[in-house]
Amino acid sequence: MRTYGKSAAFVALSVTAVATVLTGATTPQAVASANPAPALDWRPCATAGGPAGQECAELPVPVDYRDPGGPQLSLAVTRVRSDRPAARRGTLIVIPGGPGSSGVQRVAEKGERLRQETGGQYDIVGLDPRGVGGSTKASCGLDPEDRELVNMRSWPAADGSITENVSRSRRIAEACARNGGAVLRSLTSANEARDIDRFRQVLGEEKLSAWGSSYGTYVGALYAQKYPQHTDRWVLDSSGDPDPSRIGQGWMANMAVGAEDRFPDFARWASDPAREEAGLRLAQRAGDVRPLVLELAARLDREPRESTTAGVPLTGNRLRLALQTALYDDDAFAEFAGLVRAALDTSVKPALPGMLRGPVPDADAAVAMGVVCNDVRWQGTVSSFRRAVAADRVEHPLTAGLPVNITPCSFWKDGPAEQPTRITDQGPSNVLMIQGLRDPATPYSGALKMRAAFGDRARMVAVDHGGHGMYLGNGNACGDRAVTTFLNTGARPEQDAYCAD
Repeated sequence: MRTYGKSAAFVALSVTAVATVLTGATTPQAVASANPAPALDWRPCATAGGPAGQECAELPVPVDYRDPGGPQLSLAVTRVRSDRPAARRGTLIVIPGGPGSSGVQRVAEKGERLRQETGGQYDIVGLDPRGVGGSTKASCGLDPEDRELVNMRSWPAADGSITENVSRSRRIAEACARNGGAVLRSLTSANEARDIDRFRQVLGEEKLSAWGSSYGTYVGALYAQKYPQHTDRWVLDSSGDPDPSRIGQGWMANMAVGAEDRFPDFARWASDPAREEAGLRLAQRAGDVRPLVLELAARLDREPRESTTAGVPLTGNRLRLALQTALYDDDAFAEFAGLVRAALDTSVKPALPGMLRGPVPDADAAVAMGVVCNDVRWQGTVSSFRRAVAADRVEHPLTAGLPVNITPCSFWKDGPAEQPTRITDQGPSNVLMIQGLRDPATPYSGALKMRAAFGDRARMVAVDHGGHGMYLGNGNACGDRAVTTFLNTGARPEQDAYCAD
């Protein structure tokens, strides 16, 4: 691992609700005094392949923290106790990505490895955010077609038009306003941070350590800003730009850059002679993979292919969506290359990846949109979105205008009831960021802005690797070692650091 100075580090990088639903800036002490923390009824919930001894419970939290004794939601929570009580030093919360990912599932997947890495120094805990998994759900009552992922994400039409995106976005926002109610309106990043602090109180901990990933880094950053006195060792893995005026909207826009950063990794993989035997080599040279994929997407725009899923053809936008998802992890390259080969072969029907075969559940759609639309008012008019899409399709053809297109957030019926939090350098210097240099979802350029916002509170380890999620995932031994050392000893690099692939 190589270190470098700060100057070098900064050079690279829906809904009807009354006003009382959204939360105000209530202190955790006020909440605790007005609504004492209950004891949790823990029960065994270990699953095959998950950590031994995993327990689950339900945590009640207020719909509105300004009315802590009012209506409550139930959050699914989990813990894996330290297997070395003498070594235990505290509690580490795993903050999932999304919005829409499950903290309970994340602990089931990573808890055992994390317990081994930290030598039993922590109880490892997580929660399902509002609307997710085993927690109280919200609903927009959307038609199945509007819940297909290729439609929830605003891909422009084959000719670049956004007319259908505008009508669909308005229809979705109106359905969420009509059906979502108080629960949907309470889905915010700020409330997730408050819910985490509520969980901390119930656990009886003065401080928490954390590992937040992807969107979870923003929630983690909010927590560190709102409750700095309750943070111990704070890890943010794969961060986005925390600009409070563009939360959600800025993250989407940055994905165009992320795809461009990451695609060369896939092109090298797909042109490697080692792919030949499996029939997955797409070109003789890496430079030929990009035009092949772009031309295929354009051809599917004009002439969609019947797939093995009845009534769901392989279109250009479904191919682009499959690519976007495959770029998250090297292990997904083979499935996408196989989809490309099948789409090029007129004698077979392409088999769509699972995420493209049907609509997502209504509750999942509600939370995915609710959080980003509730957090901050999105900027732009229909005309400005149309211009942005046209320009972005030229500059970033891999994503074809999606990242800057209009979404239901542009038609959200109620604006945020609180100002988004600005991340600052005020607070303890106890944050370690880890970031891949070629991240398709939260690109390095955006993570540098999170790093700049934290100032001397943070250090960042940049990993020369592609994919989304570095620690115990797409990263490497050097990056994993830096995070594990910090969690175990509190020691961070003196300056921002670099890990070669």
